[in-house]
Amino acid sequence: MGTDLVIRDFRVDDYDAAYALWQASEGIGLSAADSRENIGRFLVQNPGLSFVAEPAGGPLVGAVLASCDGRRGFLYHCAVARPHRAKGVGKALVARSLKGLAALGMRKCHIFVAADNVEGRRFWQRIGWEERTTILVMSHDV
Repeated sequence: MGTDLVIRDFRVDDYDAAYALWQASEGIGLSAADSRENIGRFLVQNPGLSFVAEPAGGPLVGAVLASCDGRRGFLYHCAVARPHRAKGVGKALVARSLKGLAALGMRKCHIFVAADNVEGRRFWQRIGWEERTTILVMSHDV
């Protein structure tokens, strides 16, 4: 990762740039749950767990959201702008979130990766994450 790249806390005023990054990143599924209001509430409820990467004085090039439910950590929407990939940016973002989760006592963290996101699956496996084939995710609208 370049030395001029800063990793800092994700703030609600990063929302527009992060949302644009997520939209441009294959494999990131966005929905109404990703509104500015919802992401703002998410950040307030999970302080010190979500981060962005940006060059000094430059635009945001990476972002990750993280949370915990008291027993497990969860990562969401980890994305790095294509020109900055394979340079350690994603790995550094994940490491910062995992450090925050560990400080809260979390011993395990999960991320949901779209089954057809081949590049994303390779990234996660490359940095040491294990694909769980014995779990099926089920959802329900509230």
